[in-house]
Amino acid sequence: MKLTPIEARALATAACVAMAGLLAGCGSTSPSARPTVTVTVTAPASSAPASSSPAPPSGGAPACATSVLTGSLGSGGAAAGTTFYSIVFTNTSGSACTLYGYPGVSFVTASGSQVGSPATENPVYPRQLVTLAPGATAHADLGVAVAQNYPSSTCSPVAVSTLKVYPPGQTSALLLAISTTGCSSTSVTILSVQTVQPGSGP
Repeated sequence: MKLTPIEARALATAACVAMAGLLAGCGSTSPSARPTVTVTVTAPASSAPASSSPAPPSGGAPACATSVLTGSLGSGGAAAGTTFYSIVFTNTSGSACTLYGYPGVSFVTASGSQVGSPATENPVYPRQLVTLAPGATAHADLGVAVAQNYPSSTCSPVAVSTLKVYPPGQTSALLLAISTTGCSSTSVTILSVQTVQPGSGP
């Protein structure tokens, strides 16, 4: 069938539109899925809190172990309702060692049970590293408040004959003889100790 020029143009236009749509459909593809990457940022693990007691300076002689020390108790006088003693440490080893800071001090019974509260730290002197040569001594002054100055109901007084002393940084103690009255109640603290200082004390 022979088409008129108008019909031929109309058919050609329709064919072009159809072809364009087909090409558009073939050329159009959905965008490919892109992989999702998740980055997890982990904060560094926090370190354990530092101890409240400063560490001694590093280097030099090692800390004095309890096993190389002997202890003795010297009298330091009395004032304002408090009796003072010097806790004296002597290095019995053949090499130098060091003491730094406060000893731990408490009254104990003959069986080793603690009596009352341990000594508080008296900051009258700053910490210093004390090096003990073989045979040398250092001391820490101990204040013992008069237990009778407190009401009996508050103090619960008890006679004590032993002082338990942990050299600074050590977990083994020295036992020293003392004759006084302590407070078995932990609501009263009658002991206070100062930092280790060179020499045998007053």
